[in-house]
Amino acid sequence: MPTRLMLWLSGLLYGCLAWLPVGAQARTTLHLATGELPPYATESRPDQGIVLALIRQAFDQAGYDVQYHFMPWSRAQVETRLGRWDGTAYWGKTTDRVRDFWLSDNVLTEQWVFLHRKDMPFDWHSEADLAPYTIAVIPDYTYTPAFRKLLTEGKLKGDTTPDDLSGLRKLLYKRVDLLPIERNVACFLLHKQFSAAQIQQLAAHPKRMTDQFTTHLMLSRQRPASPAILKAFNKALAELYRKKVPQQLLAKLNCDLRWTIAP
Repeated sequence: MPTRLMLWLSGLLYGCLAWLPVGAQARTTLHLATGELPPYATESRPDQGIVLALIRQAFDQAGYDVQYHFMPWSRAQVETRLGRWDGTAYWGKTTDRVRDFWLSDNVLTEQWVFLHRKDMPFDWHSEADLAPYTIAVIPDYTYTPAFRKLLTEGKLKGDTTPDDLSGLRKLLYKRVDLLPIERNVACFLLHKQFSAAQIQQLAAHPKRMTDQFTTHLMLSRQRPASPAILKAFNKALAELYRKKVPQQLLAKLNCDLRWTIAP
């Protein structure tokens, strides 16, 4: 009789738990590797950056908690590929990454431009026009396939640079001629790290590197749960876009982009 009673109570408890809403059940915490790319991903903001906040909101709707672990970008990618982390956020799409990870739908379309000093005349229509210039290049960045191909073939002069802040300093000190950078990242760093006089020395060419620079959450292919997690994430992300949450987050930047156009 005690055994039957215990079985009956266990079944009753399981049935009750099954009817609880997702938020009332124990939630899985996902551990995501990331790096510094303010204002999109950064330890310096309470929300840890616009994109990381958006990813957290999507996972929250899908019934998951998220803990971010900041580290160099290259390490984040390697360790996630090996299965140490559930995923890594966030990355541009490449053939290798599609092969090595489960990629989400587009989280945010970035706006990449070439910064230059105003005292250096600059115009470009295709990547071939960039050949005369020394370009600051960050190894972990995606850029575009055509740009990367020309760098690899030695048809463009790349100057290896550790991060965007170093690239801006090189540009101001005339160690490089061009810096490919995301517009909001450039605006954030310039207004945080440089004087008004220094900002006035720089401009961004109005032509973007590409109009299709999508970015993605990448989940490890070493973890069996990744496909199901990704499906839930994509569904929640689509709902956030329907509610225009990404646009609302971007609007909070309050970043004046008039400096990007040279007079």
